Formats: sequence, structure tokens, C-alpha cells
Amino acid sequence: MDFGILCAASVDSWKNVAFAETNGFTHAWIPDSQMVWADPYQCLALCAVNTRTIKLGTNVTNPSSRIAPVTACSFATLNAIAPGRVIMGIGTGNTSRRTLGMPAARLSELRTHVEVCRGLWSGETMPYQEGDRRRQIRFLRSDIEFINTRDPISIYIAGSGPKTLELAGEIGDGMILFGVVGDSLLEYTLSHIRRGAERAGKKFEDIYVLVATAFHLTRPGESLAEMQQVVGPLVTSECNIFALSVKDPRELPADIRDELMAFKNAYRTPDSPIESRHLDLYSGYCLEFKREHSRLVTERMIKETTLTGTAEEIRARISRMTALGIKQVAISGGHSVISDFAGNVIQQMR
Repeated sequence: MDFGILCAASVDSWKNVAFAETNGFTHAWIPDSQMVWADPYQCLALCAVNTRTIKLGTNVTNPSSRIAPVTACSFATLNAIAPGRVIMGIGTGNTSRRTLGMPAARLSELRTHVEVCRGLWSGETMPYQEGDRRRQIRFLRSDIEFINTRDPISIYIAGSGPKTLELAGEIGDGMILFGVVGDSLLEYTLSHIRRGAERAGKKFEDIYVLVATAFHLTRPGESLAEMQQVVGPLVTSECNIFALSVKDPRELPADIRDELMAFKNAYRTPDSPIESRHLDLYSGYCLEFKREHSRLVTERMIKETTLTGTAEEIRARISRMTALGIKQVAISGGHSVISDFAGNVIQQMR
């Protein structure tokens, strides 16, 4: 099992990433959401020059914020700073799009974005389209090493819904799952990834699957309200994404279906003006626990979607995840979380 750290995109992110590297973490992930955090590429560049071995990626970018040639150039530039350590994590754009009041990208756009980036990194001439104009593009200055396309750049696709999970199995080198900790969600998501992989003639075992989630060591007698303050913001986000990812709720695991679907309207205020309601909905997103979510974030849903419990319980859960095919657990947090996880999990499981 590999272990990763998720850091908010900040010019100081490199401090946590460098600290994580010295504490046994193998991967570091920076989000791409322009209305919430700093731009990820400058942050990742600072991480690259201040670390030596830890792998660096976006968790996640999307096909709507930037055109594919720009995305491809950004990652190839990072690959020149940290050769072979760069991973493109990409999804349809949950936070980055919804904080604009816009819908997520279509899967066809995600597929095309991945195909163009992968082709450009391979030195191919790729079709590129804007509106009615179709053109052929490729990186032109191969004689001067402005970028690095020699060392491979892996592509991990993030998703929660059946179609996105299957697309990841089909075209991704890896898959990023959010809050998939309990057996029901693991079996649900992994079965769809497997289906997509088999459709493309691939083996599920060859796909690198990671789970990104919150981590919290509970104290004896700790109340639900205390746990909610620590992990509640991520539980709400993770469960809301699952609820919005399906057209038919019956697609979700039966034993937690109702609890997941209860989060569907967690960030909606239909009586507010459509032009601006998202500004209030997403203030403090993933950072502040809102009182109206307390009835949704039960102890059961905390256990299903986060690594919350005693050190022994968390290590047992990670062992179970490993047995089911998860290859990395990535947790969100700063220095104290990194230290707690390193001492109670990483050092004990290696």
C-alpha cells in the first residue's frame, strides 16, 4: 500500500509535502479549483523543487478550466522539474465547476482531453477542435528541452458515478475514488472499474486505484458532534458527489442508498437567485462544517466514507482495502495529521 497526502493549493503547500516525504508518504496531491484555492501548477512546481522522491499530481483538474494543449504543456513542464514524478489526476470538475455555478464537463469532453494530452506527450500529431474549426497540433520545439515528454506521465481519472468509473477503467492508468472506505462502496466502485477495464481488454489489476479521504484518530468517549467538526465537511462533499452521480438511485449500494441520497440537496438553495446562489452554497466548502448537515453526517456515514476510528480500526480497514485492490490511501491534512498518520499507520504497516 502506498500513502498520499492531499494539501490545499497554496504557495506554502510544499512545506507539508516535504514533511510528508520525510515521513514515508509516497504521493502528494494538490486540488485544482480556481475559486477556492491557489493555482495548482505553481504550487506543484514549488513542491517539485523542494522534494526528491514523492510523486506529485492534481487531485483533480478538469477538461473545462483549460484547453487540452495547455493542460498537456503544464504537466510536461512539471515533468521537466520532477522527471517521472508527475501524475495528471483529472475528472469532470465537481468543485471547480460548481463554484462557478456551472455544470460539470461531459464524459465525452473528459475522454477527448485525456486523448489529446496522452497523444501530445507521446509525440503524436493530434486532432484539436474549437467550435467548427478542426486543426492538427503537436509540440513543435522538440530540439530544445522546454518540456519533458521522455519520462511517462500517468493519467488517473476521478469519478463516482457508474459511467465515469467505467471510463476510468477503460482509458485511465489509474482511478481516484473519493470517500470509498466501506465495503459497500468499495464493491460498487471497483465492479464498475473492472467492467470498463475488461471492455478495453485490460486487467483490473493493472489499474492503480487510490482512495482519497479524511483521517481522524478518535479519543475514548469522543462524541459524534466532535467527529463531525473534524471530518464532517469532507463527508458531506463525498456523499453529495455520490448522490449527484447517478440518474437512478437504485444504482447505488442498497444498504447505504438512502443515507447517500439524503445528501443530494446538501448544497442547494432553490429560492436564491440562480446567478449567485453558488456563492453562498460553497463558502467554506470542505473546510467548515455547517449545522444543517449534522443530521446527515451520522457515525455510520463517517465510517463508510472516512478513516475515522482507533489506530487499530484504521489499520484493519486499510488492510481490508488492500485485499480488495486499493493501491493507495491519500488523506487530507497538515503537519499534525501527517505526523499522526505516519506514526500510527505507515510505520506500523511496513
